[in-house]
Amino acid sequence: MTEKPGDNDVDATPSTIEPPTIARTGAVAAAGGPFSGERVPRRQVWSWALWDWATQPFNTVILTFVFAALYLTSDAFIDPAVVALGTEDPEYRRAIDGLSANYGIATLIAGLLIALVAPVLGQRADAAGNRKLWLGIGTGLLIACTAGLFFVEAMPAFFWLGAMLIAAGSVFGEIAGVNYNAMLKQVSTRATIGRVSGLGWGFGYLGGIVAMIIVVVAQTFDFFGLPLDNGMPFRVIALGCAVWTLIFAIPIFLNVPESEPAAGRPRVNFFRSYVVLWHDIVDLFRTARQTFWFLLAAAVYRDGLAGVFTFGAILASVAFGFSANEVIIFGIAANLIAGVSTIFAGRLDDRFGARRVILFALAGLSVSGVLVFLLEPAGVVVFWIFGLALTAFVGPVQAASRSLLARVTPAGREGEIFGLYATTGRAVSFLAPAAWAGFITAASALGSTNATLWGVLGIVAILVVGFVLMLFVKPGEHAPIATPR
Repeated sequence: MTEKPGDNDVDATPSTIEPPTIARTGAVAAAGGPFSGERVPRRQVWSWALWDWATQPFNTVILTFVFAALYLTSDAFIDPAVVALGTEDPEYRRAIDGLSANYGIATLIAGLLIALVAPVLGQRADAAGNRKLWLGIGTGLLIACTAGLFFVEAMPAFFWLGAMLIAAGSVFGEIAGVNYNAMLKQVSTRATIGRVSGLGWGFGYLGGIVAMIIVVVAQTFDFFGLPLDNGMPFRVIALGCAVWTLIFAIPIFLNVPESEPAAGRPRVNFFRSYVVLWHDIVDLFRTARQTFWFLLAAAVYRDGLAGVFTFGAILASVAFGFSANEVIIFGIAANLIAGVSTIFAGRLDDRFGARRVILFALAGLSVSGVLVFLLEPAGVVVFWIFGLALTAFVGPVQAASRSLLARVTPAGREGEIFGLYATTGRAVSFLAPAAWAGFITAASALGSTNATLWGVLGIVAILVVGFVLMLFVKPGEHAPIATPR
């Protein structure tokens, strides 16, 4: 007999399971293990999932809705003489656009660094059996960068300090995330990997909600007497996010064991690691072709997912006229819906397979995006309904993609493969921004009075391409994987 989920441990796998997989060969499907044992202590599962909760304020508060959007790219960082010209003056608009462009350059540099180092660091962590060590290093440096934003005063001279700290935080957070994702098999079984992955993503979204609510409450009460000049509220918010990450990241280091060194994996110097990585990519293409193509398909549609959150706030404020407070409230609602749907979709993943969840959610995203565009004349209610519908499908795709990749990753190469997962995503990270800008530019040239709205069609186009690519990534024949009771 096996215990049910919700008992003291995560349940054991049934006696014979054919998990959803994309590998075409039995060798690769069977190589997807080893998972941890037949039972995983609940403490380890929840401690692992809590890391998503711990780091989410950086993504939600710093990157998306508050620090970067409402502070770092505001007129607090342009010449006061230009500010005095007024918001309608062309020079003022050029200055604001310049901040956005420079911030984009900083994030581009971060993306290139992630693409270069993530798979190699993941590979080295696999070989040495020190994933948790690198998780700790990445998390610690993320905390340091977030705390450093406290020193970004509201003056033009401090803009690049803020932009580079956020960019560096993105790099360190991604490095930590590669090792965190690679630990998924340590805290799940073949029968529970979908729900455990969904639990982590769901915790992340819920953490973002709580963090955003705290921001709204503080804003409502004028930050409880805190000086409002020199960007102090935003700086304190950043410091609070750093403390949050520090506190809630502790359980994973206390309760989840370190990984074992991968058998047969070479331990070489850093630069030699790139040679090993190249040989591994070639080997992956030869022996696990469908896994290789999944990495490419996922890179495309994940960039579309990033576009939903990156440009969603802009779409709300510019195309639908949301105020700053309404954008924050929308962000809270978006994270709540995404978190709940992700946790629920994790169970569908285990029952119906990750690929089906991904395809269904991508279809839902595409339809919702088109409806946002077509029904815009009906007003803000359209974005509240279908904009939130977009967010309901984002989390399930993210969680199912992680669980699917974990299922088909050869044992001992989890860090490297998830590093490639990060790299392939960054390699095409220009797609959604380019499509967004291209559709808006074309609409403006055609005389549209709400050209920003057309940007959503650019994001939908990327999602549709990802959907089509995913259709060609099909489960192949593989050997049944049996686990004794």
